[in-house]
Amino acid sequence: QVQVVESGGGLVQAGGSLRLSCTASGLTFDDYHMGWFRQAPGKEREGVSCITWRGSSTWYADSVKGRFTISRDNAKNTLYLQMNSLKLEDTAMYYCAAARSFHFSLGCEQPSYWGQGTQVTVSS
Repeated sequence: QVQVVESGGGLVQAGGSLRLSCTASGLTFDDYHMGWFRQAPGKEREGVSCITWRGSSTWYADSVKGRFTISRDNAKNTLYLQMNSLKLEDTAMYYCAAARSFHFSLGCEQPSYWGQGTQVTVSS
């Protein structure tokens, strides 16, 4: 059974930092591109960042470029998202996902597996 579990969310002041982690089990981790998505209240879920199966390529949404960094440790089956200079508009539920398809302009496509999410709240 595949399990994808996020952690690291919380409450942070604007301008602060958080590091999200995602651990996947029950799948061959380095067979998948891994990504972060987020959904704010009243909005559709959107892609935040994606990294290819061996970490050689990454994709970021324009809204987070230069502030967020995605990385992965295949030996630990773990994905990370370092979030710096957080803004109020970064407040959302953040989801980790495993995908078979990566697009250089769109990121992770049609994820096969999703986590339950971790809440990130940025306060003023």
